[in-house]
Amino acid sequence: MHDDHNFTVDQDLLSRRQFAQAALASAGLFVALPARAQQPQPPLGTTAESPMGPFYPLNPGRENDADLTRLAGHRNRARGTVIELTGRIRDVRGNPISGARMELWQANAAGRYAHALDPAVAALDPDFQSYARLTTGADGSYRIVTIKPGGYDSPIGHRPPHLHFDLRGRTHRTIAQMYFPEDAAANARDTLYSALGRDAASSVAARNPADGSKYRWDIVLMG
Repeated sequence: MHDDHNFTVDQDLLSRRQFAQAALASAGLFVALPARAQQPQPPLGTTAESPMGPFYPLNPGRENDADLTRLAGHRNRARGTVIELTGRIRDVRGNPISGARMELWQANAAGRYAHALDPAVAALDPDFQSYARLTTGADGSYRIVTIKPGGYDSPIGHRPPHLHFDLRGRTHRTIAQMYFPEDAAANARDTLYSALGRDAASSVAARNPADGSKYRWDIVLMG
């Protein structure tokens, strides 16, 4: 009886010792293993492409800087609500595209383009630039000061306020239209916006909740 009891105790001690040794070994192994390589991030979705439209300015004015609300030698600022648009252009891997080229053209606050073929009867604004050409900074960033365009009637129905962009990165070019989030209902009724489907969200700027005149629109190009 005494020997059997000692055997049971010894076996129990051995089992506990083996468990402790295994735990320590596992812990040591865990510490010794190299850190697992970080999994690559999935590529970003590109900004939706849209038609150029019929009013790309063939003969833009002499000024094409990033402030469309002021013209040299004019006392007055462009009519309408002045807005600021900022953002970054990146590739699908998330890398900023420095020196990306951007062209912007748009209707004025009354919904008219400075184009000979625009049938709108609204007056042109002599103090509004309507077109800009710029390049992104080293971090892919850009900044534009303009006015919020008016919507207008067209052969495909009423078009909500939007900006037209011709975007050129290192290797790819995209024509895009940017929409405003506060016009969500009008956007949803727009033929061109609806045609974007699930990609439509990439065409809508974000509005600064603390300052409604400021918007952000980040753009993703293939490269």
